[in-house]
Amino acid sequence: MADSKTDKATRPQPHRERKGWLSRLRPGVRSDGKQKGETPENLWVKDPESGEMLYRPDLEAALWVTPSGHHMRIGAAQRLRITFDEGAFERISTPVVAEDPLNFPDERPYKERIAAARKSTGEQDSMAIGVGKIAGQPAVVIVQDFAFMGGSLGMGAGETFIKAAQEAVKREAPLVIFTASGGARMQEGTLSLMQMARTTLAVEEVKAAGLPYVVVLTDPTTGGVLASYAMIGDIHLAEPKATIGFSGRRVIEQTIRETLPAAFQKSEFLVEHGMIDRVVTRSDIPAVLGSILETLMAGRARRAA
Repeated sequence: MADSKTDKATRPQPHRERKGWLSRLRPGVRSDGKQKGETPENLWVKDPESGEMLYRPDLEAALWVTPSGHHMRIGAAQRLRITFDEGAFERISTPVVAEDPLNFPDERPYKERIAAARKSTGEQDSMAIGVGKIAGQPAVVIVQDFAFMGGSLGMGAGETFIKAAQEAVKREAPLVIFTASGGARMQEGTLSLMQMARTTLAVEEVKAAGLPYVVVLTDPTTGGVLASYAMIGDIHLAEPKATIGFSGRRVIEQTIRETLPAAFQKSEFLVEHGMIDRVVTRSDIPAVLGSILETLMAGRARRAA
C-alpha cells in the first residue's frame, strides 16, 4: 500500500489563487497575479548626483532631468523627438562605410563591438540626422549618441556629419548639432583623426552658404570632437553641468602639478570664462534654439536682399 503522504505529494494539486494582504482584509479583492520578482528591473533609476531612486515614468516625463537638476544622457531618437516641434521630423539615412578598415586587433573584434552598439542603441553609428522645425524654424539636426561606443568619432560619424552639412546647404536650412563624445575612435586610428579636418571643412561649406551652424554641448564633449566641429559654431549652448574639455582632468593636474577648481571643465565654468555662450536647461533648449535660428536666418535674408 502506497504511503499516504507520498501519494498526496505526487497527486496534482488544485490551482490556488495567490492572495495578497488586501484580499485578506477585504474578501473579494483579487491579486494581480504578479510575483514580487516580476517588477520591471528598470522601473527605478538612480540619480547619479544625489543617489536618490527615481520612478522611471516620472523621470521620462521630466526629459531625464532629475530633481537635483542632473541632466542624464539620452539617446539620439529621444533627443530628436524632444527637439523638433511636436516630435515630428524626417530621418536622413546615415552613409554606409567600411567596417573595421584596419582589422584592428583587440580583446573583442571591432565588428562585434559595432554590432553590439547597434543592437543596444538602434542606431547605425554614433551620429543620427533629423530634419524638421524647431519652434517653427526649419533646421537640420545632428545628434551624437554617447551610448554608441562613447559617441566616438570614426568614419561613419564623419560621413554622417558631412551628409547633414550637405542637406543643410541643399535645403537652405541651419545646421544644429548636439555633441556627446569621448573623442576619436581608436579602432580606426588615423582614419578617425582625419574626420576632424573633414567635418571642419563641411562646417565651412555651411557658413559659405550663409547658413548658421549652432552647437549644443552635452555631457560629455571631449577629445578630438571638442578640438574640431564642437567649437567652431556661430553660437555655443550647453546643458547644465556638462563636462566639456579636451584632456581629462587628472591628466591636466599631473601635467601642471596643480589642483584644478572643482567646477573646472563644467559648462558653467566655461560660460564664466567666455568659452561658450549660454547654459540652457533641456526643457528650454527648443525655444532658445528657435529664437537663435530665427535671428540668424533673418540676418541672412537681409544680406541676400
